[in-house]
Amino acid sequence: MRTAARSACFGIKNATKVALLFGFALALAACGTDRRPAPPPQVTPPPKVEVTPPPVTPPPSYGRDPSRFYMPAYMAGERPIRVALLLPFNAPRENVRTLSNALFNAAQLALFEFDRDNILLMPKATGGTADGARRAARDALDAGADLILGPLFAEEVTAVGPLAAQVNVPVVAFSSDTSVGGQNVHLLSFPLDQDVERIVDYATLQGITRYAALYPQGTYGERVRAAFQSAVSSRAGEVVASASYPSSAQGMYEPAERVARAYGGGNYHALLLPEGGSELKSLAPLLPYYDVDPRDVKFLGTGLWDDPSLAREPPLNGAWYPAPPPEGHEQFLTRYRRAYGTTPPRIASLGYDAVSLAIALSTLPESERFTQEALTNPDGFAGVDGIFRFLPDGGTERGLAVLEIRPGGAVVIDPAPTSFRPEVF
Repeated sequence: MRTAARSACFGIKNATKVALLFGFALALAACGTDRRPAPPPQVTPPPKVEVTPPPVTPPPSYGRDPSRFYMPAYMAGERPIRVALLLPFNAPRENVRTLSNALFNAAQLALFEFDRDNILLMPKATGGTADGARRAARDALDAGADLILGPLFAEEVTAVGPLAAQVNVPVVAFSSDTSVGGQNVHLLSFPLDQDVERIVDYATLQGITRYAALYPQGTYGERVRAAFQSAVSSRAGEVVASASYPSSAQGMYEPAERVARAYGGGNYHALLLPEGGSELKSLAPLLPYYDVDPRDVKFLGTGLWDDPSLAREPPLNGAWYPAPPPEGHEQFLTRYRRAYGTTPPRIASLGYDAVSLAIALSTLPESERFTQEALTNPDGFAGVDGIFRFLPDGGTERGLAVLEIRPGGAVVIDPAPTSFRPEVF
């Protein structure tokens, strides 16, 4: 009995253990199930909201009221062609005011000589600043300008061009900075790069391939440097020595000596001096002083050399420079002196040619008068400074001569072209 009872108790205990073990296993299984990562929550995206941007209001366009166009009493009942002349008459610097007055005098001289009664010249003072030029242009356009001549400085041109473009009025400016030309702005000036191209082309034809240069420090000097390097390299030449110098006469010595040392008895055969006036007269004698003989090395210049007083500078005897054909300009100077009793600055002739251009185009029908097609006529125009034509990019192409300085004055050694049409042989 005890044995049976003991066996029964043992069985009960074993059954209890099995049940406990089974329950523990289930608990472990449950714990293992709880440790599995929960599924990611379901995120419902927010509804898409259409955002309508506010309407863009364009800036008000500039317009003109023809009833307010300037009409002097003596032209009442006529249809004048209004030509504005924007110049820094009231600039702070005296030399700028002098040049402005000379340009205006030359413009009036052309108007008088061509005797066109329907041309109304409207001078406006710019002050030599962008803001002043913009105000002057607005005054001229409000007064009915059909064409704007001027202004003089690059920053002025940049301010005037867009305003004039809004009413489809072309601008013929006097800046030599080609970067401000284009669209409705045409530059009636003496382009620096063409000066350099012309003189390098002529020197190359004379067998010169190795060059040196002395550049003035500053923006102008860097522009000359770029133009000279391009012109020489495109003709298979080489600039073997160069230096930049400050504006002071004393500061010119060391750069001139450095370029002279590079000569070494024949290392180059031409030397560019793109300077004018008193600076050139200070710089030129330094080269012979440092043993660069002008009889062995050809000194080359730019249009800044178009100055009769340079004939009195011995170091420049025999030097070459590009310039417009001198005959027409000399005749202009004679007429200017007769009218005003003074000799104008060299570029005063631009005022004469600008008004002459306006008068020539005024003979066309009104719808064709000052259009892009008329202004960029590939045959160009003839002025007191020779032939010129406006390029599509706003620049000017000129027919230039090459002159040689001699004790009695400069003489033409390679004439300027008389036509832009290719020569037929």
